[in-house]
Amino acid sequence: MPALLNRVATTPELPSTADVVVIGGGIVGVFAAYYLTRRGLKVALVEKGLIGAEQSSRNWGWCRQQNRDARELPMSTKSLDLWERFATETGEDTGFRRCGLFYLSNSDDELSGWARWRDFARSVGVTTHMLSSAEATERGRATGASWKGGVFSPTDGIADPASAAPAVARAILTLGGTVHQSCAARGIDIEGGRLSGVVTEHGTIRTKIAILAGGAWASSFCRQLGIRFPQASVRSSILSVSPGASGLPDALHTSAVSVTRRGDGGYTLAISGGGRVDLTPQQFRYAPQFLPMFVRRWRSLALGGLEGFRSGHETLARWRLDAPTPMERMRILDPKVDQRTIRLTHSRALELLPALRNTNVSAVWAGYVDSTPDGVPGIGEITTVPGFILAAGFSGHGFGIGPGAGHLIADIATGDTPIVDPRPYHPERFQRSAWGKVADF
Repeated sequence: MPALLNRVATTPELPSTADVVVIGGGIVGVFAAYYLTRRGLKVALVEKGLIGAEQSSRNWGWCRQQNRDARELPMSTKSLDLWERFATETGEDTGFRRCGLFYLSNSDDELSGWARWRDFARSVGVTTHMLSSAEATERGRATGASWKGGVFSPTDGIADPASAAPAVARAILTLGGTVHQSCAARGIDIEGGRLSGVVTEHGTIRTKIAILAGGAWASSFCRQLGIRFPQASVRSSILSVSPGASGLPDALHTSAVSVTRRGDGGYTLAISGGGRVDLTPQQFRYAPQFLPMFVRRWRSLALGGLEGFRSGHETLARWRLDAPTPMERMRILDPKVDQRTIRLTHSRALELLPALRNTNVSAVWAGYVDSTPDGVPGIGEITTVPGFILAAGFSGHGFGIGPGAGHLIADIATGDTPIVDPRPYHPERFQRSAWGKVADF
């Protein structure tokens, strides 16, 4: 079984005009559309496949401040408040709760790094608790092992990847916005030097503002517009197990494996940072810019195969606006699962938490985690195409910071005071080197 996903209704007719068109129905796209619709704008959300069907339903579900890069931390903090506020505003359930995130380690270097982050977090008003060996061992008693130390971040939490994006899409519909699934955006129209419409497979929507929240597809879409957006994806494989284990933390990270309680009482299991690099034309094109990232992460990455060529999301091809595009041939990125990683993840989890031996594997899946050269998303209006706002490259962090990112995008689109400083995210920074700027994951 693949990752679970709740379904949402599709608006039957494509509008001829809109104030804003949002391209991409992942967590960032739906939250951007939600905040724009709340401000009274006529918003059309177009998605080539299903709402939330790619990485937004294939992640761990963590919504964290802990260990965030300084550039992302303000957005992370705002997002936690917005996750809570969304439920109050709409009555929709995303599965969000502040259960706290728990980290365990026997590495002095890792613990020292967490302590340094704790000191930084204090300076910006974020609470995190370093745990002594006795405290970590007691809180981690489900492991049956002794630990040198750990971290507990009490205000962080988790949401349900299967429910979150569909819940936001339903809220958009309730507010009068439109949601169009199986409706790929092929490109844009330009008149008088600025964006004037979005061309979809079902017709053109006249608009002055378009937001590209296309996840792993964003770079190839930008290429059609003459925009250079360096982006590379890593194929990550994870699994879930059935209910049956008791006494486990809701969200636990160790260097060997991480576990997250799901809404049904089961758990998602994953190895942090691990993945396979499937070679694609785009990987070769942007390889020099990703060298600093590779130097930082090479120990956790392995060479993949030709899965990326099959998926088509990192093509360098040009496509026509009056013919099917790669997005229509691959409605949902559903890459091949790395069974070796699945076996390793499961065995590590059973060794770490013996209670998981009372469960069975219920689902396995893979997804493409798209990254930028510095591991921080690109968000901002493209100066060469006025009216075109890019929001992509969330580097595995997009789910947790989705509400804050969506709010910031809406602020940029409407000219309102931004919820956080937008300058660290602007895509123009990719014209410079990423050496010394790669985010700590």
